[in-house]
Amino acid sequence: MTQYRKCKVFLTLVLQYSCLFDRILDKVFPIASNQPSAAKTCLAGVREYVEDQITTGGNIMTGLVSVLSKAAAFVFIIITGYVLKKKHVFHPDDFYLLSKIVLKVTLPCAIISNFSQISLETSLLFVCVLGIVGNILMSIIGYLIYLRGTREDRGFAVINLSGYNIGNLTLPFVQSFLGPMGVATASLFDAGNTVMCTGVTYTMASAAVGRKEGASMMGVLKSLLSSLPFDAYLTMTVLTLCKISLPEVLLFYTRTVGNANSFLALFMLGIGFELHMEKEKLVKLWKILVVRYGVGILLAVVVYRFLPFALEVRQAMALVSLGPISAVAPAFTGKLEGDVEMSSAINSLSIMLSIIFLTIALPILL
Repeated sequence: MTQYRKCKVFLTLVLQYSCLFDRILDKVFPIASNQPSAAKTCLAGVREYVEDQITTGGNIMTGLVSVLSKAAAFVFIIITGYVLKKKHVFHPDDFYLLSKIVLKVTLPCAIISNFSQISLETSLLFVCVLGIVGNILMSIIGYLIYLRGTREDRGFAVINLSGYNIGNLTLPFVQSFLGPMGVATASLFDAGNTVMCTGVTYTMASAAVGRKEGASMMGVLKSLLSSLPFDAYLTMTVLTLCKISLPEVLLFYTRTVGNANSFLALFMLGIGFELHMEKEKLVKLWKILVVRYGVGILLAVVVYRFLPFALEVRQAMALVSLGPISAVAPAFTGKLEGDVEMSSAINSLSIMLSIIFLTIALPILL
């Protein structure tokens, strides 16, 4: 018997016994039966509370099971991709093919489809700023935790502690559980996040290791504008603010293709997942991950409790705070001549940890 069934049986027994005691009181105090005594009033309150708990508890458990079932399905999709790769049905290089499909086709379509279903307030543009601020905060923390370490350690932490992989993992969760407004919020945050991840964070890391060169402003702009998801964010934000609607045939197309984004993005993660790491590097690896998710949990609580936005916006921001590290971190680590193997291991582990934390957070937030 499950804990909920046991609880329900107990509450039902309490309800039945309260009715029995009520009848006994009527027999013992028949004169006062027309005016409820304190005992009878208390019993009536108990019955009302228990009935409410039985009804509400059933609704809560039904919702909880639904949320956990969807989250479990997401995990199974990732496991399916990983198992099929190990069985040689898919090759590790297929990750790059699926990545192109997700980043250039399904993710932009999902963004367009969800933006077209909402009325965007100009105040929500502040979420873009939060995407930039979140990256800067993580970069500063990365620098500080290795303040007594080497320059290389500080540069490595600046890159690998900051950045959010929203499109490949967080957005599928948000898309399935929160709907269009949640997707729009995560997308706006990712717009600011993308500005940092495509070059600004690398410039900060270069300064941390003592290099003068970094990513040029033109290079950052070129990288941003060549990103189809960012182009979709920018275009749809402008169109939504101007209240311009897209043709129905185009929306039907983007809705159909965008619905495939969650599956393909998660399946791709399963194919790309690998974890190879020397034992002596594990301390540094876990130090970065513990700090990342410790701060992430704190930020999730703060944005959910204190941001002056609607509930669905705050829910999306809390989930984004628990997302994995940016997928481009290993590439920029290599450009910085850092430990690419450790960066890749941190990236893979952050995906696992984010799945766990997102799954735990969903029943709490919803």
